Amino acid sequence: MERKQPRVLVIRGGAIGDFILTLPAIRLIRETITGCHLEVLGYPGIMELAVKAGLADATRSLEHRSMALLFAKGAAIDPALVEYLLSFNVVVSYLFDPDGILRGQMESIGVKTLLECPHSVQPGQGHAARQLAKPLEKLAMYLDEPDWRAPLFSVSDGPAKIRRIAIHLGSGSVKKTWPVEKWQSVAEAVRQELPDVEIVLITGEAERERGISLAGFPSTDHWHGLPLPELADRLSTCTLFLGHDSGISHLASACGVPCLLLFGPTDPELWAPPQTGVTVLQAENGDWDQLSPEKVVESVKERIGPFG
Repeated sequence: MERKQPRVLVIRGGAIGDFILTLPAIRLIRETITGCHLEVLGYPGIMELAVKAGLADATRSLEHRSMALLFAKGAAIDPALVEYLLSFNVVVSYLFDPDGILRGQMESIGVKTLLECPHSVQPGQGHAARQLAKPLEKLAMYLDEPDWRAPLFSVSDGPAKIRRIAIHLGSGSVKKTWPVEKWQSVAEAVRQELPDVEIVLITGEAERERGISLAGFPSTDHWHGLPLPELADRLSTCTLFLGHDSGISHLASACGVPCLLLFGPTDPELWAPPQTGVTVLQAENGDWDQLSPEKVVESVKERIGPFG
């Protein structure tokens, strides 16, 4: 008798960085449950990264109207959603459920194996990605060193034809961003001292809403508002990525791109991308005024290396 393919559903909301930090846990599930069919229930535009990384076979939106009743105690759930949820052998949820309403609804429809994981992480408990994967130990799944730090997206093996530095100006919080005028100083110095290097600026709606002007930047390209899978493809062509504590920095690092990241008040031991190609410059005492453009430029020159 042919055995049915094991099916796993991972439910993960959150912003870009939170989702990418969960991908090592999803990869662990994929690699441990041989031949499983894995789906991700998450936010459009972000969850597609799991498919891009080859870790999910399909996705479904958390924003679908039928999902709301999962968070209403005792509400009748759409029969189609019930059938969908019951098709999985294991459901792994990273949703915030302090009152146990989601758990109760899952139990009421007959979901047998529901693994609840933290939707956020705590200081002093190790790297965020390790914390997000730790609940999987209940299913005898463990992150191994150094495998969990490996890039998540395919990396081109071909030789670089040009040297390209991508700079992302934003982050999820203004307090985590270096002043724009200092980035302008860095970009101008790089253009002067490394004239063969192409500079690309990455922006999104958050930067547009902050009114960031690119007029003072010497750049040869501007990537704005790109879908994340497309941005991952473009990032993989870069020689170096410069950014903050942000989701786009996690994406660049997960593509195997060497990263020089500027951290202010947040803790890089907890939040920096775990891949080995990441270098962090942290502002002293979290004060951005203590981090000079000259120091950043010197670090760029050290990491861009000779071309040839």
